[in-house]
Amino acid sequence: QVQLVESGGGLVQAGGSLRLSCAASLRTFSTYAMGWFRQAPGKDREFVAGISRSGGSTYYADSVKGRFTISRDNAKNTVYLQTNRLKPEDTAVYYCAADRVPYRVPFTTKTENFGSWGQGTQVTVSS
Repeated sequence: QVQLVESGGGLVQAGGSLRLSCAASLRTFSTYAMGWFRQAPGKDREFVAGISRSGGSTYYADSVKGRFTISRDNAKNTVYLQTNRLKPEDTAVYYCAADRVPYRVPFTTKTENFGSWGQGTQVTVSS
């Protein structure tokens, strides 16, 4: 069973930044694409950003493109989400997740294709 532990959330003013981290207890971490998702109260969980196994390809939801950056360090089994120019509508619980299938191509943004989830970290952006 893969364990994913997110950290780095908090309360920030609009326009501020946070760096989220997700540590994975997975020896074969580098064989899985990874994603960040978020869920606001009363809303469905939505895709935010994704990254390929090597980190060479990244994918973003239109709502965060140009403001968020996903990266990974396979030597540390960690994936990051740098969030800049935060807006109140970015307020949500942020989750990292690992693809269900190793070596899957092409990258998928579908929530149901991710099989391991962290406990989430709260990001609150005040106006």
